[in-house]
Amino acid sequence: MLELRQFQVLRAIAREGSLAGAARSLHYSQPTIAHHLAAMESHFGVPLVHRSPRGVHLTEAGQLVLPHAEAALRRVGLAEQEVHALIEHGTRTLRVGTFPTAGALLLPPAVRQLAEAGVKVSLLEGELPTVVEALRTGGLQIALVYSQPGEPLDLGEEFVLHPLLDDPLQLALPANHPLAHLDSVPLGRLRDEGWIMGACDWDPSDRVLSWACAQEGFEPVRVMRTDDYGMLKGFVAAGTAIALVPRLALTGNEPELDLVIRALDGPPLARRISVAMLRTTVSDSAHALREALSEQASRITAAWDERARSAA
Repeated sequence: MLELRQFQVLRAIAREGSLAGAARSLHYSQPTIAHHLAAMESHFGVPLVHRSPRGVHLTEAGQLVLPHAEAALRRVGLAEQEVHALIEHGTRTLRVGTFPTAGALLLPPAVRQLAEAGVKVSLLEGELPTVVEALRTGGLQIALVYSQPGEPLDLGEEFVLHPLLDDPLQLALPANHPLAHLDSVPLGRLRDEGWIMGACDWDPSDRVLSWACAQEGFEPVRVMRTDDYGMLKGFVAAGTAIALVPRLALTGNEPELDLVIRALDGPPLARRISVAMLRTTVSDSAHALREALSEQASRITAAWDERARSAA
């Protein structure tokens, strides 16, 4: 029967590149490392590491086993954290991740429902790469993430994405821009503009913009990078550049900042907001939060639809 210590040994060998290094990292003797490795290889009936004068590396079979070993160790680590939190706080704790705009409108009402049920929420707020990394390494049990519609985040087979809503991307222009008087702006008329874009190269909203501009035969010229929508609006209002802004990031006071929000002609542009969680989670709190987030997303989209009908 396989043991967790054997999985720890395999992971340490992969990381350190030698049995001696694995022994040091785990504070085991080298014969103990060799014993656990031999037990694993006997169980699978195939060598898991290849020894050479320059150290050891995993065989093809070892590389197949490693992600399953790491997943099992992460799950045990999560169980330990949840039990320790229960002992320390006397209540269940759910570790939740979110990016800023979703954290402002989607998450608080959902968290309130959990608090009323006696669940304590531990929150990590950060940009998408930070949240995704914490989710993958087991620091989070559930997280709000976003992606380009039709291209969901690849979090691996361990995780499942539950779509919540498509967040429309709208055009932010200085109030004195020559096109500010239009209700809907043709993207092709913005080919000579400078754009404020996201801080990372793979930002899904920027990829949507690049795709849309390519349909018009040009590439957007990036003049600034930021993930802070308050800063973005300030620089747009100052006439430095233009930008796409998710509807969730709009506060309603944009006219007071000397900028206007307009639709773009052409196919609707959006980012998809989803809940990411372990596919095999049995946490009632995680499932309750997902349901509460779905309800809040439905309320938000219904309000958007109502405003659109009122404006028509």
